[in-house]
Amino acid sequence: MAEPGAESSGSVVAGFELPMLLFAGFRSIIDELHRELAECGFPDTRPAYGYALQAVGRDGATASEIGRRLGVSKQAAGKTVEKLEGLGYVERVDDPTDGRRKLVRLTARGFGLLVKSAEGFDRLRAEWVRVLGADRVRAMEQDLRVMVPESAFRLDAAGWFND
Repeated sequence: MAEPGAESSGSVVAGFELPMLLFAGFRSIIDELHRELAECGFPDTRPAYGYALQAVGRDGATASEIGRRLGVSKQAAGKTVEKLEGLGYVERVDDPTDGRRKLVRLTARGFGLLVKSAEGFDRLRAEWVRVLGADRVRAMEQDLRVMVPESAFRLDAAGWFND
């Protein structure tokens, strides 16, 4: 049986390299996406904003709901909503089902940012396919689906990063 970190070729790979490479791949995609978004008229976006806009969702949400979805306090969610509102990505409106509550909804600009982001992610994935080949990218995605637990797919990943 091989020792930990030993590869079939006999070379040893340090265990910390895998998470660093995964993070660097993530970071390279996110950084390129944000360069593209800036060129498309969204120069003020930050990675955390995408998570927050996803937490708002198509139907809108209260600050408490956004906080729960992001894994942050209602107060922290409120600060993020204020920032997004100031940038024109969301608006606060009266909740039609409960006049005591305010809903946070995406504006046309907020929807536009999400659409441009989705297009950018598709283009960046296509670039990885061009460089690595479709089979290798699909295999990498499938391998990550096997290794990453479903519980890891949460919007609160933004909490790992500073705004």
